[in-house]
Amino acid sequence: MLESETTTPARDRDGDRMPDEERDDERADERDDERAEPRAPSRTRRRGLWALLGGIAVLAIGAAGGLYAVRDDGGGPAARASTLPTATVTRADMVNTTEVDGTLGYSGTYTVLGQGGGKLTWLPKTGAVIERGERVYGVDGEKVPLFYGSTPFWRTLQSGMTNGRDVLELERNLDALGYNDYMTVDRDFTYATTTAIMAWQKDMGLDQTGTVELGDVVMQRGAIRVKEVNAVLGDNVGGKVLTASGTERRITVDVPVADQNMIRDGAGVRVTLPGGATAAGKISSVGTVATAGDTNSQSQTGQGTQNATIPVYIALDDKGDKELLDGAPVTVGFTSTEHKDVLTVPINALLASADGSYKVNVVDASGNVTPVPVKLGIFDGDDVEVSGNLKAGMKVEVPRS
Repeated sequence: MLESETTTPARDRDGDRMPDEERDDERADERDDERAEPRAPSRTRRRGLWALLGGIAVLAIGAAGGLYAVRDDGGGPAARASTLPTATVTRADMVNTTEVDGTLGYSGTYTVLGQGGGKLTWLPKTGAVIERGERVYGVDGEKVPLFYGSTPFWRTLQSGMTNGRDVLELERNLDALGYNDYMTVDRDFTYATTTAIMAWQKDMGLDQTGTVELGDVVMQRGAIRVKEVNAVLGDNVGGKVLTASGTERRITVDVPVADQNMIRDGAGVRVTLPGGATAAGKISSVGTVATAGDTNSQSQTGQGTQNATIPVYIALDDKGDKELLDGAPVTVGFTSTEHKDVLTVPINALLASADGSYKVNVVDASGNVTPVPVKLGIFDGDDVEVSGNLKAGMKVEVPRS
């Protein structure tokens, strides 16, 4: 017969034996205490907990819109796949421009005076272009044409007169207009000169006198454009008839003296016209007299000198646009810096850091993104010169606007 198992009697906290009912109640209380105070996790459970917290951190940063996922090994940003449009790193010549406001007009300003008496019976319209041999105005129903030359007529030109510069100017114009039969262009007034004058007068509908009186022609250096009509029909001839300019379109820009180092005769410029269209031009001439800035009583001492400007004249390369208005505002871009064969990226590919530095996000063939620090050069339009660990042909992210 087997011996029964010997059990140790349960005792209370004072060492006395406990009845069975009290012993069962004590065991129940111990189980409740275990549920209230959980055991410390094991090493394996701690590793799992940190991995879970790391995953939560990654998700939190992603939800906040951060650029990079946080690695759980303390090694810094992890590579990510690009989800943005890209642009190509290119090599190009970059030009930095300084823009200055200017005014579109025409070269030169000339005063046309009437001579010889009579009444004005015809006047041109503002904006009209008048060339050699064409009517400038009318007197007593007859045409007064334009001749080209630097020396005005000061006497009647006729047979038997002494030689002179005015004779040479007359014969040059007759020759240019096609009236040169047997006439030698020189300072001598000959029979051939008289014949040429009469042929020209016939075609003009004038009396064929063979002489040219004061007021029969208007002498200017070239073709003119009517800028303003100063007289009215019926006025007596003898004063200012009209104000004219040259026919070549020209832009006038007042450039600060401090920026004159960017101005060179013949240098190309970029002109922004009314409406936003652009045109190419060249510096045709530079003024030699500076104009002081605002010198009113409220200006500070020396401010007029600091704001002094010099006039710069720009000739447009395109001669075909007839719709540009005289006096229209334009913007001229002068080249201040030029860098050739440099790396460029779109400006909106740049990512600015809090310390003032910049980087671009390079996207490799697999679509992974790597931030690359860059230094900036000059800006040209929508692109910027960059230097850093880049090569032409690489792709960079361009955030959506």
